[in-house]
Amino acid sequence: MRSNIVTEAGLPTRVGQWWEGIPFFTSSIILICGTIYLVCLLVGYDSFVEVCFLPAAILSHFQVYRIFTSVLFHGSLLHVLFNMLALVPLGSELERIMGSIRMLYLTILLAISNATIHLFIAVVMAHNPFHHYDNLMNECAIGFSGILFSLIVIETSLSGIQSRSVFGLFNVPAQWYVWILLVVFQLLMTNVSFLGHLCGIITGFAYIYGLLNFLLPGTSFYSAMESSSLLSSCVRRPKFILCTGGNPSAQLPTYSGQNTTSSGLSVPNVWRNLSSWMPRRETVTEPQQQDNRFPGRGRTLGSTQNQSAPAGDSEFNLQTRLLDRSSADRQSSDGRQNDSAVVDRATPMQNQRSVASDAEIQKLVSMGFEKTQVEVALAAADGDINIAVEILMSQKD
Repeated sequence: MRSNIVTEAGLPTRVGQWWEGIPFFTSSIILICGTIYLVCLLVGYDSFVEVCFLPAAILSHFQVYRIFTSVLFHGSLLHVLFNMLALVPLGSELERIMGSIRMLYLTILLAISNATIHLFIAVVMAHNPFHHYDNLMNECAIGFSGILFSLIVIETSLSGIQSRSVFGLFNVPAQWYVWILLVVFQLLMTNVSFLGHLCGIITGFAYIYGLLNFLLPGTSFYSAMESSSLLSSCVRRPKFILCTGGNPSAQLPTYSGQNTTSSGLSVPNVWRNLSSWMPRRETVTEPQQQDNRFPGRGRTLGSTQNQSAPAGDSEFNLQTRLLDRSSADRQSSDGRQNDSAVVDRATPMQNQRSVASDAEIQKLVSMGFEKTQVEVALAAADGDINIAVEILMSQKD
């Protein structure tokens, strides 16, 4: 009788599994930045004067291409390695929710916004009447870290967590996390661009406040991009995530999407967003065992099946919060008023149950089931989402 032999996977297998778990766009950014760095290393190119973000060159010679080339080039192996390792968890989580095309659009939007704010601050500091800081106009900045700081702000606000760990050494309040990282990096590495990182933080806050909502296209734009023949080869990739598999709203998910119109520049909306920025915990009826096989109508990665329970719970909470906010966005854009505050004051317990039920319905609808069938299945399962999924799947069979 043969004994059971348990063998551990080798390093190449582990690396392959890790790589397969990274969505399409995030892994593409890693490949592009890594390839560019290797080519620069082989040809001996290390000045970066022609490709870095140089405000003086952009304004005097209108070299707009620097906005994008400065993001993809890195100055050292540690620089590109650290940035890409930081991108993996941030980009993967947001891409699984938004979809690959939306994540691409968000990255381009953040890059342009960071560059615009960077130019504005550099010009103001260089031409202010008190003291001229011309060094900001001649600062040559490269690297993906500016966009990473924006993604940190967005992910922290969307997740609603209360605290964050700084390099595993100590925990800090979530709203302080990005500012502590800004100071720590500046103290440890004096050659980093403080203004570039600061502009990334400002852009992240502008996004979650809703100030960039007027730049966000509708669902038809992403559907047209996914059905385009130019992207057909990318869409067929196993790691590509369709936008319909993430947030089904007409906008990218924003933290401040509640009770706001499509324009984030009006004074009442800005004030409401500023006053409601602090992350809040929401009461969500969460199933004990979530079926990860049906996260949406689009294709998703199968590598999430072996995640630990805390990671799965965090992703479920994040998706539920995004679906709730996207539903509120659509209602406000149609001109219908939201009376949830009145209902909360009248019957708080019934409202909590209604919110949880709506979240379950939205989640099952996002899996591709009809809303009427979902409501019937949830009623038959007494609100148990797992039993409801089994009923819906049996009806499909």
